[in-house]
Parts: sequence; structure tokens; C-alpha cells
Amino acid sequence: MVSSERPSSETIRQVAAKNLQRLGYRRIVQLLVYLVIIPTVLLLSIGIILMFLEGRINLLFGILTVSFVSVVVTGVVLVLVFVRREANLSELQADFVSKVSHELRTPLTAIRLFAETLQRPDADAATRDKCSTLLVSESERLSKLIERLLAWGRMEAGRKIYELRRERPKDIIDDAVRAFAPQRALQDAVKFEVHVDDALPAVAVDRAAIVDAIVNLLSNAQKYGGDPPVVHLRASTTPKGDVAISVSDNGEGIPLPEHRRIFEKFYRIDDRLSRTKEGSGLGLAIVKHVARAHRARVTVESAPGRGSTFSLVLPRAPKPVSA
Repeated sequence: MVSSERPSSETIRQVAAKNLQRLGYRRIVQLLVYLVIIPTVLLLSIGIILMFLEGRINLLFGILTVSFVSVVVTGVVLVLVFVRREANLSELQADFVSKVSHELRTPLTAIRLFAETLQRPDADAATRDKCSTLLVSESERLSKLIERLLAWGRMEAGRKIYELRRERPKDIIDDAVRAFAPQRALQDAVKFEVHVDDALPAVAVDRAAIVDAIVNLLSNAQKYGGDPPVVHLRASTTPKGDVAISVSDNGEGIPLPEHRRIFEKFYRIDDRLSRTKEGSGLGLAIVKHVARAHRARVTVESAPGRGSTFSLVLPRAPKPVSA
């Protein structure tokens, strides 16, 4: 059965923009091949021939020619690498702008509709109360999205300041659970478990930043978990004495080749899935940035069909110097 649904004009524009970017990259590669690589190969052949001819001058020119060709080839390779990287970044940024535009449009449209409903003279009290509640919810959703974008902008610009203080991991977990509670309340079927080992060593962290990172991991676990989602938050001590804060889910899992890319900014594994799951693709990138700022690390253990476990490993705080 053939679907009669037609792609929207916005989707067509996005596809056209991607194709234009790829075409530009291919043209750059073609120019390098025609204007640099082919003459370089010919020059290399001449240099090799000169090296085998009699005479010191021929040998000298042959060596210089081969050296020059080596430098040119190295430069061409570097140019191709950087051009490809910029092309990938441009494509990711275009996808990011598209997704963020969609995420911003959704709550704004809902706010406008609820406001119009409140303005109707025939709206009863129950409808007005419901619209008021939804207005607050959508406003909070919009505010969180904007705050995440601003936070990432500060991180990218190096303006984010972390105030490290000695904290107890249990207090951090308690704050994260409280911050995650409103999101968990939106989905009644989610099963949420928390386990914190006793006698965890203290850590030197920016409490608000670490709490935000944990909430990002919890949100992802709920969003991409199974049906119903099962989210497990655990804090334990590693064999080296550090503190590992782990978030596990029962989702579809992540293929091994994607384990590194999921921490890239704007990157989301499946575009088809991302259309049904709200988000900007910045959550894990923010978690990785926060981990680096704390000289910590974030790891992932996942396989298709086995769920995922993200761990934020924080170094233990040095013992305070006694007076």
C-alpha cells in the first residue's frame, strides 16, 4: 500500500539545503583532484625519473621534487579532512536549527491556542482552569529549552564558571531526584528506582551543574526507555575510590559504533525517532562538558536490546587539611 502523504514544504527545503551542502563539498573535492592531485602525480613521476638519471644535479632535483610532492600531498589531505569536518558540522547545525525551530514552535503554538481559548466568552470555568494549567506547563517547557540553549552557548564560549565545593554524593542525588520529579510525574507508568551506597567519599563539584547533568541522564533514560520505562539511579564507589553515578534504562540500546558520536553536539542517533521525541540533541553534550570541567569522565555501556547505562565518574575530593 502506497502512502498518499506528501512531504511538507519545510521538509523539502531541509532536504534541498542538505543536498546543496553535499554538492558544495563534492565540488571542492573535484577541484582538488583536477587542480592539485593530478599535477602532483605527474610531478612525482618526473621527480622519480630524475632520481634515477645520472648526475648529481638530476638526483638533487629529483629529491627536491619528491619532497615538495610529499608536502603538497600532506596539505591536500589536511584540507580534505578539515573541509569534511566543516561540512559535517554545517549539516549538524542545519539539523539543529530545524529541530530547535520545531521544539520552539510546538509550545508557542500551544500557548497561543490556550490563550485564545481563555479569551473566548463562552469558555466555562473548568476549561479556563485546564487552559491555565497547560499554559503554565508549556511556558515552563519553553523556558527550559531556552535555558538549555543559553547554557550551551555559555559553555561553548568558555564563560561558564564552576564553583567547586566539597559535597556529599547523597545530597547531590537527593537534589537530582527532586529536580527530576516534575518530569517523572508527566508519565505515570515510569518505574523509578534509586540506590545509594553507604559511606560514599565526598566529591569536589559544582552542585548545580552536576545535578543538571544527572537530570539530563534521567530525562534521556525516561524518554528512550522501554514501554513502560524503567529508570535506575545508582551511586557507588569504584575500585579506585572514585564515585560513580549511574543511570540505567530498559530501552532499545545503542549500537557500539554510536557510543562516541552520541556525545557530539546536535547529534541524535535516529532522525525518525527524534521526530517523535522532543529534544535539542544537546543533553549528552552538556553532560560531557560538565564532566570535563570537573576532571571527571562519562561512560556508556549499551548494546541493542539490552538498554543503556550512563555513568558519571567523579574523582573523590582531597581530604581537608587539618588546622
